[in-house]
Order: sequence, then C-alpha cells, then structure tokens
Amino acid sequence: MSKKTWMAAVSVAALTGMVFGGAGSAKADELFVFNWTNYTSPEVIEKFEEETGISVTLDVYTSNEDLMAKLRAGGATYDVALPSDSYVARMIEEDMLHAFDARSLSNFDNVTEPHDAPYYDPERQYSAPYMWGTTGIGYNKAALEDGEELEHSWKELFEPREQFQGEIGMLDEIGDVMQAAAFYLDIDACTEDPDDWRQIQELLLDQREHVKVYSATGTDASLVSGEILMHHMWNGAAHRAWREDSNIDYLYPEEGVVFWADNMVIPNSARNIENAKKFINFMMSEEAAAMTSNFTGYSNTVRGASAMLSDDLRESPAVNVPEEFGDRLKMIPPCSQRSDELRDRVWTRVLQ
Repeated sequence: MSKKTWMAAVSVAALTGMVFGGAGSAKADELFVFNWTNYTSPEVIEKFEEETGISVTLDVYTSNEDLMAKLRAGGATYDVALPSDSYVARMIEEDMLHAFDARSLSNFDNVTEPHDAPYYDPERQYSAPYMWGTTGIGYNKAALEDGEELEHSWKELFEPREQFQGEIGMLDEIGDVMQAAAFYLDIDACTEDPDDWRQIQELLLDQREHVKVYSATGTDASLVSGEILMHHMWNGAAHRAWREDSNIDYLYPEEGVVFWADNMVIPNSARNIENAKKFINFMMSEEAAAMTSNFTGYSNTVRGASAMLSDDLRESPAVNVPEEFGDRLKMIPPCSQRSDELRDRVWTRVLQ
C-alpha cells in the first residue's frame, strides 16, 4: 500500500521515527508496531488498547526496502512488522523472524483461502495475513477530452499521452516499479540477463522526463489536488482518492497487474512476543479487519468482515477487480541475488 500517512499519535511515543529497545526487559503493557504509512486505523488501535490495556507505539516506513534495512541495521526494536509477500520469504530465509504459528491463534479460523497457506509461508509459522491489493494506474478523468478513454495498458504510464506528460507520479517502491516495466516489455522481472535489465533501464529513463515525482506518500492527495494527473499507485490509495473525487479512476493493465499481500510478522528482536500475538490475533477478528479495510481502502482476508464494509468500499472501481480482469493479477516472486543486484543498479541509475 501511500499504500499504505497517519500522522496522529497512536500513543505518547508514536511516530518518533525510531523505537529504541534500550536495556531492560519486556513490559506487560506495551507493544511496538512498524507499519506502512496510511495503513493503520487509529480507531482499531484505540479499540485494541481499550480491550487489552496494552499501549501501542507506531513507527512507519514507505517501502519494503526501508523495513528490511532498519531491521538489519539493529538499534530499533519492533514487536510487529508488516512486510509484503516475497519479503516474508526473504526474512524467513535470513532468519529474521520469530516462529509463532499463526494457525494456533483463535481468529486464524476466520482467514479465507488462499491467504491461509500462501507460497511464501505455507504453514503460516512466521506470518499472518493483514491486507491485500493491487498496483495499477490511478488517473484523473477530467484531463481527458470528451469521449477519450485510456487503454488498460502500462503504455499509458510509460508512453503517456500529451496531457499527462510531466504530470506523472511513480511509486518509489523498487519492486512495483520494476515489475510494471517488466510487464510492459514482456520480460521476466527475475531475469538475470543484463540485456533485459538494459531494456528496463532504457524504458524508465525515457519515461523520467514525464515524471514529476517518485513517491509512495500522499499519492491519493496528489491526485485529488490536481498536483498529479496520473499516478502509479496502490489500489487502496486510488480508492481513497476516488472517494474524494469521482473523476479519479483506476486502470488494470492488460500486460499484468501486481497482486500483493501484506503480512504481520514478529521480528527476532521483539521483546513483547505475547503482546504481539495478542495484537495479531485481534487484527484477524471480523470487526478489526473491517475497520482496517474501511480506513485503508484495501481488501482484508477475514471471513465475515465483508458485512461490515462501508458502501463506498463495495462500489469502488479500485477495490473491486472486474471479473474479466482477474487473470491479470500476478504476485511478484522472490528473485535471485544476481537478479536483485542488476535490478538495484537500474534503480540507482533511474533515481540519479
């Protein structure tokens, strides 16, 4: 999810930018959560605190890379973090996560297929589902001529029409950007062929003159304000923009649409493991899942939560994937180290 900026304090120490573990041991009444921006409902946190007496401190990030870098660097202690699918696999491989067996939690019975046994953690030993969504193209229909329609294609983003040139926003999330480019060029996003990555680099460099900003923060507000006319974005942000302005629409490119799923995990450095398990279990309840979806604009994985969703969420073109577009949704797989190295070089060049 950006995809996922709530800047109100969840607790006295919230959003300080760093949660320091310090000396001392776990406390019975505290929990440190590391989540994406715009991805945590204040009402849900308040409800959890009221029901459990546990005080939640929230810190935020804008990309999976930021999350991984902060956890690898140490010095910050979090009890719950929320990586995306392939990053869960990486964290398991790097022995970064505490095994807690999500299936042993009472509310796991609410989890629907296929989220109960995903490829990256089929036994759900290290993770539990949070929200899921897509990465596509949000745009303002007011920029179009009468009768003009956009194609459901990445061409609209990478070879934009005149009115969108210089008015484009791109996510600064490397996986989503590279996968979009790979979809458009019909290249495997995990390729180890330098020639493939040169093609991706060329596409992104050619597009750069039309890009006003690379950012995952405030993408919905940018569209609504008219600061940006087209944005590579997560569907929940597109939904929030559409909720404010019905001229905002969302494209599902025919070449492929990234389908992602975010998950709750307990880092190995966590000090409040029991509180983390209480929080994860709480978030899989029907009410908490529905409240989170209504706030974020993303779909949840909990059976029975749909009855409590807001009407606008049920009607949103960015949230409800048209049936005929269902086969366009594809998850980003974890890639080899060689592929990641080539990808990182391209991304560094694009952002220079």
